This record gives sequence, structure tokens and C-alpha cells, in this order.
Amino acid sequence: MSAGIDTLAAVLEAPGKDFVVETVQLAAPGPTEVLVRIEASGVCHSDWNAATGASATPTPAVLGHEGAGVVEGVGSAVTRVSAGDKVVLSWLPTCGICPACLRGDLSLCANATSEMGRGALPSGEIRLSRHGSPLYHYSYLSTFARHAVVDEKSCVRLAEDADLEAACLVGCAVTTGVGAVFNKAKVAPGSSVIIFGAGGVGLSALMAARSAGAGTVIVVDPVASKRALAAELGATETLDGKEADLVEQLREKCAGGADYAFEAAGLPFLATIAFDAIRPGGMVVLVGVPADGEKVSFAGNVLVRSEKIVTGTFYGSARPALDMPLIMRLYAENKFPLDRFITERYPLEGVNEAFAAMLEGRVVRAVLKPWEGGS
Repeated sequence: MSAGIDTLAAVLEAPGKDFVVETVQLAAPGPTEVLVRIEASGVCHSDWNAATGASATPTPAVLGHEGAGVVEGVGSAVTRVSAGDKVVLSWLPTCGICPACLRGDLSLCANATSEMGRGALPSGEIRLSRHGSPLYHYSYLSTFARHAVVDEKSCVRLAEDADLEAACLVGCAVTTGVGAVFNKAKVAPGSSVIIFGAGGVGLSALMAARSAGAGTVIVVDPVASKRALAAELGATETLDGKEADLVEQLREKCAGGADYAFEAAGLPFLATIAFDAIRPGGMVVLVGVPADGEKVSFAGNVLVRSEKIVTGTFYGSARPALDMPLIMRLYAENKFPLDRFITERYPLEGVNEAFAAMLEGRVVRAVLKPWEGGS
């Protein structure tokens, strides 16, 4: 491709502002970059953190990091995908050569994580603009748009019959939750698990825990509809988290303490509850990302004497090229009913309403459909 295009995008002018959907310019992809027609984009709380300034990101920008679509064009040196391929997008295009990548810790890629906050693509280039002025990319993707230019390492090719609505969720929430269970905790058969938060990440962790053979899986969430869905997806019990003796109840239901607890809401006080609810030698996995600067605290003497393990997982400690196709196969085999997560679909012009629904707890996952409705 030699020429750029005009496309429609949801632009965040500055933190705290509403998104404005307008025509923007997208330059042609560079040698190792790909032009993708975005068919579906999930609305994630991480985007909201950026939109409010809770997580610093340069603006004006086009947000969105949970997307899937079809390749429309490729740069001269691209080898991973071709025009017409269906792809899910990974916001962690690993370099493959840093110490973390060479150890196999792809989610900790030093080059990808250090450059992500600059608002450019891995090449250092900015392909988005408006009236001649640059617009920043978000998490290397910017999926709140009809098109995106991304690095080829962000593209994971899917089967020809892949459902792109389900695939967009695999781009972040599902991979994060499933990876937390499979890759980081390595949940053992017959074990007991507590999951705090029944959004897309928490429900994905639930499905993975049941798939791994966990015997007891308790889901804690204040929203009744999310608890009901968790029960349908295999939770052995659900709680609203408002119980005054919540920790004691959780310990009792897990025979003295859970083997694993996953905090999927990014709330520090839930991390402390999770720590208190696991057994000696149990593991807490922090999955949700708190706002910049927020602290999580535990009693140091208890940590030492109980040998409890507290760890984090970034992007589910994922290996996108392996994990994402695997999850999509499980979905195709009706083992992971990802479509149950999608509560509402919105045109691109409904992006502000979609965030409102998320914040009010009215959706498990809202999905933007850039080519439906609106302009």
C-alpha cells in the first residue's frame, strides 16, 4: 500500500473528556505493519483508566486495545499475515530478543512494555492524524476505530470461520483471565478457587479453573446478574462481597482457606481480602490493574509465617500466538462460551454510552461494532 486512508475513530481529546467520533487520517502501514479493518472492539476498564487519567497516556488519542478484524493491506516486509486473513490483535508485540523473551516470559518483554506508553507504534512512528496534527496510538492498537495500523507482531491469525466478536474479547480480557489460571497459577485438579470480580476477566478465570478441574470455585461480585452468569458458567457458589464476615465465610467454604484466589477487579482492598482468605501456602494472583500509585498491603508477619504466595500476572502471562488460537478452539468446541460475555453491542458513536453501562455494572462486556449504525 502506498496511500493512507480516511477512517472513523473515537477520539479522546484529553483525560476526563467524552469521546468524539470523527473522521481521522491513517497513514499507510510501514514495512512491518498491517492495515486492519476493525470488526469488533471490546470496551475494557483499562481504557477507562486511560480516559480518566488514572493511568497516564498521551492525548489526543484513539483508545481501544481489545480488537479483531480482517487484514486489508500489509507492508513490504510483512510475513505473518496476508490480505483477507482474520486476526485477533495483541497489544503486546514482543520483540523476541530481550532477556525476558529469551527466558520465555513474553508478557514481560522489556522492549514492548517500556515503549507502550509513548503513544506510538513499535516502529516509533505515529500513523494517526487529524487535520495534519498527530493523534496518539493506545497500547500499539487503537481499536476504537474502523481501521487500525498495527505491527505485524500484534496480529494473531485465526481460522477462516472464526467469530470476530468472540475473538475481540480474546485480545485482552479472556486471555488475561485464562492465562492467570493456566499460565501463572497452574491451578491443580480438585483445588479450591476464589475469584473476585465477575467481569470478562473474572469469568474467563472461572471457565479456566473449571476446565483445569478445580473442585470448588467461588465467585464474589456485587452485581446480581453477573453472579447469575457465573453460576451458569460453573461457579459452585457466588457471594455479593457485602457479608460482614466475608473472609470467615470464604475460609469455611474452602476447608480453612482457598488454594488460589484471583483478584480481577483491580481494587487493593479486595487483594487484602484475597490474601486473608487463602490457606497457608496458598496463592493470590493479582490480575486487575489498580490505578497508578495505589498500594496493596498485607501483614508481613503473616506472609512470612504462612508462606502464602502473592504474585501478579500481566496479560495472563500470555503467549499470544499460542494461547489465543487455543482459546478460540475451545470456544468453537463450545467449551468456553465467550459469546455469553457480550451483554450489549454499540456502534462507534455509542462509545460513551458503552462506558457508562460498564461503570454502572449493566454489562459484562460491551462491544463496539464500528461498521454498524451511526455514520
